[in-house]
Amino acid sequence: MAEDLQIATGSKEEQYRLLFKQIEALVSGETDRIANMANIAAALKEQFNFWWVGFYLVTDEQLVLGPFQGPVACTRIGYGKGVCGSAWQKGSTVIVPDVDAFPGHIACSSLSRSEIVVPVFQNDQCIGVLDVDSEFLNHFDQIDATYLEQICSLIA
Repeated sequence: MAEDLQIATGSKEEQYRLLFKQIEALVSGETDRIANMANIAAALKEQFNFWWVGFYLVTDEQLVLGPFQGPVACTRIGYGKGVCGSAWQKGSTVIVPDVDAFPGHIACSSLSRSEIVVPVFQNDQCIGVLDVDSEFLNHFDQIDATYLEQICSLIA
């Protein structure tokens, strides 16, 4: 069966609301986490045209690159390192308005200017993170955090 994404217009919140429903239907009944992460990354990239969208998965005490959309990326990130490692360590979403101002930022691309990272939990344990980068400063806010956290809850 072909899957089609309806690109929403309107406010950011309206776009997320429609996208969430579509992602929920897309992953419903699919038990393969990697397949669901791949479709989620593609849907977010398609809807919002973010610079980079992808997942890092906890493997052997580090984050290892998983499904993503965008230019090539860092393959491994240590616990507490960069924005992704910090979100993993804190167990909470991290919004960075200007990556150049974030101590220890890991620059996979010099074109990335702001970032949001959302931990992915299963049974109260962080199993990975969703990383979203923008080429614009101060691109992410609480609306992004709220909906990306809801989207990540669909993975577990």
